[in-house]
Parts: sequence; structure tokens; C-alpha cells
Amino acid sequence: MKPKHLFYFLFITQITIAQQITCSPKDRQAFEDKIIAIDRLLENDFGSTVVSIGKTFMNVPYVAKTLEIGETESLVVNLHGLDCTTFVENVLAFSLMLRQEKSDFDSFTQNLKTIRYKNGKLNGYSSRLHYFTDWIQNNESKKLVRDITADIGGIELKKDINFMGTHRTLYPFLADDENYAKILKTEETLNQKSLCFLPQNKIEANEHLIHSGDIIALATSIKGLDVTHTGIATREKDGRIHLLHASTGSMQVEVSKLPLADYLKKIKNNIGIIVSRPL
Repeated sequence: MKPKHLFYFLFITQITIAQQITCSPKDRQAFEDKIIAIDRLLENDFGSTVVSIGKTFMNVPYVAKTLEIGETESLVVNLHGLDCTTFVENVLAFSLMLRQEKSDFDSFTQNLKTIRYKNGKLNGYSSRLHYFTDWIQNNESKKLVRDITADIGGIELKKDINFMGTHRTLYPFLADDENYAKILKTEETLNQKSLCFLPQNKIEANEHLIHSGDIIALATSIKGLDVTHTGIATREKDGRIHLLHASTGSMQVEVSKLPLADYLKKIKNNIGIIVSRPL
């Protein structure tokens, strides 16, 4: 067997044994390249580390639904196409690796699983943190982030979060009755709490309280939804907070040309932001 073919055989065998990881050889190589790219980016201020790592993804294409693969839920590693949430998750996973002084693939996938799934355990489709407010709350319980929205002027909003449950046909995995029932249970739990957000018209006045590296979630007035988009705060040369994100406008990872407060005014149905700080 030629060495190159042997590599692919070993790689595929490793993934098969893991059973719950989906990662192409191309993305495995992208992981190795990223480890080299982020070397020496660790800073004393963790938020600055998050932004520096985030900017190594600049121009990576925006691709939707990269996690909807196969018939059963697996931990998808895709570094060639990112949506807004997988961008944040991958950046945070690599940032944690630097702090942990780790560089191996297993540590990366463990971080990614911890971030992406309820209580860090992959147990089917419903264990993924689909709603971003659920993502924040669960990662807060893991002490990975802290929701600081209330601290920077946020106000409470009582709103039913039920978009997945009321739009079942949009989500192929919800054709399964067990998955559907578990998503309804997640929504029921979320609806026991109020949503706290910083209104759009208060962002500029409170912008000084937002740090580079904070995770920004865009709250929405759309019925049944909590958040429509997410990214990372970055204070740019103009002294203003901008959004580093996988953009559906340019269809790639970029820093918003406009400051966040002005950028949001152009987003239909946006009511403000939810801010969580990586710990």
C-alpha cells in the first residue's frame, strides 16, 4: 500500500472508530494549517486572542447548513465553509486550545463538542444547542462564557421561542418524532426565562462597555426566534466596535465596514443585541 493511500486508510479508520466525528482529509489538513497560523497569538487579554484567531478566518466562505450531514448527528469539523454560529464555535475552540497549550486534533474536537452540545455531550440531534440563547446559557453553565447583557444596559423581553417546533418541515432531522419531541422540550425550558437584550437605540451609548472578543448575538422581532445572527466584537482603528462575522451579505468572513451600532440599523427585524463574554 502506498504511503498516501495508507494515510487515508488510517484517517478514515480513525473517524469510523470515533463514529460521531465527520471530518474530511481536506479539513484535517486545514486544522493542521490553522494550528501553525495561530501560533504565538495567545495574549494576556483573552478577548484579544479571540479576535486575532477570528481574523485568521477572514475571507473563508459563508456556507449554510454545514452541520446537517447524514442521517444521524455527528460532530462536523468544517473549516472551509462557515455559518455565523460555526464561525464563533471554531474560533472559541481554537482560542481555548491556545490557553490550554494544546495543539492536537483530539483536543480541538473535544473543545468543539463541549461548546456545541448541551452539557458538552453529543447525544443525537436534539443535544446540539440550536437556539443561540440556549447556547449562551449552556456555555455559561460550563463557565466558558458569561452573559453580560444585563450589566451593560440590557432589558428583559418575554417572548415565546418556538420557531423550530412551529416550522418542523424546515428541519429534516425533525421528521423523526423523538427528535421533534425533544426540541419541543428544549423550547419549553427556554420559555421559562425572559430574554435580556440591549436595545438597538442604546448600543452606541453603551458601546464602551463591550470588549473586543465579546460574542454578539443579534436579537430579532421575528416570531418564534431569539437570534438571527452572531459574530465577535472587535474594536477597530476608528475606536468603534465592529462585527467580525461570517456574513450573509459578502458571503464570507469579514469585519463589518460600519460600526456595529450603525450596521444593525440596516438589518430588518433587528431589535438589539445579546452580549456574552468568553471567560
